[in-house]
Amino acid sequence: MVPPISRLALSSCLLLAALVSPVKAMQSPWWENYDLKERFVCPDHGALVLERNESQASLISGRSSSILFREASDNPGLIYGNGALRVILRGDELTLEQLPQRLLCLRTEDV
Repeated sequence: MVPPISRLALSSCLLLAALVSPVKAMQSPWWENYDLKERFVCPDHGALVLERNESQASLISGRSSSILFREASDNPGLIYGNGALRVILRGDELTLEQLPQRLLCLRTEDV
């Protein structure tokens, strides 16, 4: 099993600021009602889970999560964001973007 993203590694990518709300490890509260739950591995940063539906998503790493809302876009893929962080899902690739930093993660399996 791949360990969760470490706080030190994320801070070097400026992504930690967006992952601050404590939740049960790798799971959103039941009332958020996400249709899909997908696991991704980010090289040198560990694993994360993306739970999503048509209008919002929850990005979970260890005991931290970030709520993101679907953004309308003509670009390929699904885009979710919250002002500080954007998540772009294209096939099996998940890009975490907090400009100027980007982190590319790959789908491992559905959970």
